[in-house]
Amino acid sequence: MSKISIVYHSGYGHTKVVADHIAKGSGGALVIIDANGDITEADWETLNSSDAIIMGAPTYMGNVSWQFKKFADATSKIWFTGGWKDKIFGGFTNSASPSGDKQVSLIYLQTLASQHGGIWVSLGLPPSNTKAATSDDTNNLGGSVGLLVRSPADASVDEVHKGDLLTAELYGRRIADITSRLK
Repeated sequence: MSKISIVYHSGYGHTKVVADHIAKGSGGALVIIDANGDITEADWETLNSSDAIIMGAPTYMGNVSWQFKKFADATSKIWFTGGWKDKIFGGFTNSASPSGDKQVSLIYLQTLASQHGGIWVSLGLPPSNTKAATSDDTNNLGGSVGLLVRSPADASVDEVHKGDLLTAELYGRRIADITSRLK
């Protein structure tokens, strides 16, 4: 069985809900980046021993949160030794607006994975882009690089769109399946 980790930062809890659903779909372990941008030594060991790492962060001001960026910068020691080369990677982001520059965050995550020599897994789902489509449909924001989620600014963590949560589970399953085939 493959070992999968979901490393993420969540500022207000919405991104945590998404991470929980990715974990449900992938069977992965959660690694939480705290409010200071840190993880524990045990968390580093979890990531280092994982076959796949799924990264997530809210999109603030056009990119990942500073806490996630601090974590990413701390991976340079691993990059220097090639410690994550050939691991499977995926990514997700969340913001209040339908676009909200989420694609920039996903490209950042994909670039980080590529710098580590990783193998990126795209979302692999067609967009729900007809007039009849709603926020309850999978991939209702039309992502392809990774998972895009919208949590309205006035929504509680219990109000993350059902379609986004289902998409998170499906993405987790996709990464788990690809990881098991490539392992």
